[in-house]
Amino acid sequence: MLFSSISFLYYFLPLTIILYFLSPRYLKNVMLLLSSILFYAWGEPRYVFLMGGSILTSYGFGIGIEKYRGKGSGKVFCVLAVILSLAALLYFKYADFFLINWNRATGQNIPLLHVALPIGISFYTFQIISYIIDVYRGEAAQKNIIHLATYIAMFPQLIAGPIVRYSDIAGQLKERRHAWGMAAEGIRRFIIGLGKKVLLANQLGELCSVFRASEEKSVLFYWLYALAFALQIYFDFSGYSDMAIGLGKIFGFHFSENFRYPYISASITEFWRRWHISLGSWFRDYVYIPLGGNRVNRKRHLWNIFLVWALTGFWHGAAWNFIAWGLFFAILLAMEKFWLGKWLEKSRILSHSYVLFLVMISFMIFNAQNMGQAFSDIGGLFGAGGIPLASGEALYCLRSFGAVFLISIVGATPVIRQIIDRISKRPAGRRMVNGMEPIVLGVLLLMITAYLVDGSFNPFLYFRF
Repeated sequence: MLFSSISFLYYFLPLTIILYFLSPRYLKNVMLLLSSILFYAWGEPRYVFLMGGSILTSYGFGIGIEKYRGKGSGKVFCVLAVILSLAALLYFKYADFFLINWNRATGQNIPLLHVALPIGISFYTFQIISYIIDVYRGEAAQKNIIHLATYIAMFPQLIAGPIVRYSDIAGQLKERRHAWGMAAEGIRRFIIGLGKKVLLANQLGELCSVFRASEEKSVLFYWLYALAFALQIYFDFSGYSDMAIGLGKIFGFHFSENFRYPYISASITEFWRRWHISLGSWFRDYVYIPLGGNRVNRKRHLWNIFLVWALTGFWHGAAWNFIAWGLFFAILLAMEKFWLGKWLEKSRILSHSYVLFLVMISFMIFNAQNMGQAFSDIGGLFGAGGIPLASGEALYCLRSFGAVFLISIVGATPVIRQIIDRISKRPAGRRMVNGMEPIVLGVLLLMITAYLVDGSFNPFLYFRF
């Protein structure tokens, strides 16, 4: 089920909220868990059993790790639990990738498995590993299996994150506060996130589809595509994160922020402190730091950076372009750490331009079907292959999507938020903002609904991860 669907927005979500708040406190997690199972089973009923098996094994291993913590048995349980979780992810997501490359390397012709990827498996696998390692490090194991299952299967962030640490919400699973102000803030956040997805990301996605289908490629068209996809993936993913965080607030949970205006960054290092924060911090705390982080010699430090970013790229997809995308950032981050960082501080304008250009290049690698297409797309930005500077179709798209580009560019910065905050500093301005907010959100919801009724199916980009 999609957040950006009529069935979710006007049937599933209202009914879930009503039943949740009618439930007594001791049954709220049960209600949330049942809703989450229904949400997941709506599109993939058979994979509910896979997730259920993962929950049961995590529950058992967690108790075993706590019981034997500090002993060899506890470490064995931890390693086994992580291996089992990763084994499921490797099988469903990467089996065919390994077979294809094995066949190419050896000349064999082993049949591919063509296993369907369970939606959200990359996210809930990382949450399970987070739980297992947190327990091994000293967090109390969850004795209530309903609480643990709710943490792993909770529908607001089940499909595409943010990746919620067990240690961050362990207390909230047991007891949390519900308040109208918090729920209202959650509703506001959800509608804004839905607007990002439906009104901006989907429209930018249409331009990307037109570009791929076009036979009138030009330098201008390649640049429009590069800009459109960079904005699309931001509004698509940050929109989902906003919706997840908003839904969490409605149900009394506080999820960490996942995006903080990454396109205003002045370095790639800063960009990754603002983009997909939950994934970056997960790799930092569960891979990079255990490897030694930066507390090792330079050679080992570089190895740690490249390994973590190769894994980050590979996490996103079973294809070489994703690994190349991760290594591309590894190179840039290493350059900034050891050499380039001090030069970026000299000019804010040049540093911003540097970040925006290289991030657009990275997403052309990310969105390519293969490395050949990635090189072709990047070459198109500079007129490779003798393509013209502009074409009729590119100019038509520029006119047609100009307003969407303008709104998206402004929306990717904190300008609107800063204006609202400045107005709200005065009592009269605060009253005006508070009075206008329900009207603006209502109009926004009506526009979203109209697009959903009239529009075509457009899933979230991160559902494939």
